[in-house]
Formats: sequence, structure tokens, C-alpha cells
Amino acid sequence: MNDVAGVAGDRLRSFVERIERLEEEKKALSDDIREVYSEAKGTGFDVKVLRQIIRLRKMDSSDRNEMEEVLDVYKRALGMM
Repeated sequence: MNDVAGVAGDRLRSFVERIERLEEEKKALSDDIREVYSEAKGTGFDVKVLRQIIRLRKMDSSDRNEMEEVLDVYKRALGMM
């Protein structure tokens, strides 16, 4: 084990290498997601709306309902409904 100023070099290297592998996987996943959005766009779907749907589906249903109610109130206050 290679200790420098109380830091275990082997352990540190292990963490760094794991993080680097995960960053590579994250980039690959991001590229895959981008490709799926591109494919959806190619078949005529609106990517902005798809992204919004994905965001909404991640939310708890009570949070989503609350947000939609507040949004409706704001839209009415601005004369948008």
C-alpha cells in the first residue's frame, strides 16, 4: 500500500477508477437517451413534450397534481384560460 501524507494511494486509485468507469457509463447512457429522442423525433413526436412527460412521470402523483393546480391558477390569473 502506498501511503502519502496519511492517504492510502491504492484505495484512492480504486475510488478514482470506479468514478471514471461510472462517468463513461453515464456518457454512454446519455448518448443512448439522445438517440432514442432523435428516433422519436424522426417518427413525428415532439421532443420537448416528451421531455416534459418524462419529467412529470418522475414526480409523485400528489406533487404533480399540486403543481398542475397551481399552474392552472397562474394561467387563469394571467388570462390564459
